[in-house]
Amino acid sequence: MKTYFIGIDISKDTLDICIINSSDEKEIVFKIDNTVVGIEQMLTSVSDYEQNSEFQYCFENTGNYGLLLARMLEDKHITYYQVPALEIKLSQGIQRGKNDQVDAKRIARYAKMYSDDLKPSALPDKELFTVKNLLTYRSFLIKVRTQFKNEKKSFYQVGKVADVNYEMDEIAQQIKELDQKIAFVESKIKQQINEQENLNKNYEKITRIKGVGFLTATYMLVLTDNFTKFKNPRKFNCYAGLAPFEHTSGSSIKGKTKTSKLRNRKIKTVLFSGANSAIMYDEELKTYYKRKKLQGKAHNSIINAVCCKLIYRIFAVVKREEPFVNLTRYNLHMS
Repeated sequence: MKTYFIGIDISKDTLDICIINSSDEKEIVFKIDNTVVGIEQMLTSVSDYEQNSEFQYCFENTGNYGLLLARMLEDKHITYYQVPALEIKLSQGIQRGKNDQVDAKRIARYAKMYSDDLKPSALPDKELFTVKNLLTYRSFLIKVRTQFKNEKKSFYQVGKVADVNYEMDEIAQQIKELDQKIAFVESKIKQQINEQENLNKNYEKITRIKGVGFLTATYMLVLTDNFTKFKNPRKFNCYAGLAPFEHTSGSSIKGKTKTSKLRNRKIKTVLFSGANSAIMYDEELKTYYKRKKLQGKAHNSIINAVCCKLIYRIFAVVKREEPFVNLTRYNLHMS
C-alpha cells in the first residue's frame, strides 16, 4: 500500500494542494476554493486518485481559515495533522523564495519527513469551542477598551488648552458600554462552563488554588482541551514558555538558563498576573518569593518559577478527586 502525503497551504479564499507519495515518484499541485464545494472536490479527486492507498493530510494551524477544512475532514472520519507554522518553517532549513504552491510542497514534505512522529489533530468539543470563541471576543473588546482609555488620557492633556468636554463624555460612554459588554461575555463563559459537568468539575477544582482565577482557569481549560491535550505539566510549561532551558556548549559557551521565545504569549501573560496575586495571598508562595528575592533573583525570574509551580498544582489537582489543599502537606519542594 502506498502512502500519499497531502500538504495544504491555507488562505482566506483558497487552498493550495500538493500531493507526493512515499517514493517521490509523483508530485501534483493544484488550487481549490476554501469552500464546502471546493473541499468536497478535493476529497473526491484524492479518493479516486489511487485505490488501496493511505492519505495523510497536513496543514498549518492558521486559526479560523482552516476551521472548515478541519471540520469536513472530521465529519468524514479522515485523519489530519494540524501543525504550527513555525515548526514547519524551522524544519525546512534555509529556504529561498515563497509562494502558496511552494508552501504546499514544503508542508507535504514535512508530513512525509515526520510522519512517524505526528499525532492526529482534532477540533475541541462544541462546548469548549464556544468558550474559546467567547474568550477571543473578550480579548477583542479588551483591546478596543484599552484604545479608548489611551485616547481619554490624550484628550485630557488637550483639555488643558481647549474645550474637549464632548469628546471626553463620548469616550467615557464608550468605555462604560465596553465594560458592560465584557462583563456580559464573561457571564456567558461562566454559564457555558457551569452547564457542562466535565468542564465545571475541573474549573471548580483549579479555581480553589490561590492565584488561579476565572481567566486563568478558563484559558487552561481551552488550551489543554480540558486537560486531555498535554500529558504532564512540564510539557505545558514548555508550550507556555515557562520552562527554563540550558544555553551551554562545551567550555566556551556558558549562557544563562532561560525560557524559550517560542511560546503562547497570551497564557504566559495571564499566568504572570495570577502568580503576582499568588505571592500576596498564598503564604507558601509568599515565603518562596521572599527567599528568592533575598538571594538576589530578579522579580520576573521568580514570578516565572511561581507560574511553573501553579501549573504543577493545577495538573495535580485535576488528576486527584480531592479539592485543592495546602501543598506543604504533600512535601512539595519549594527550592
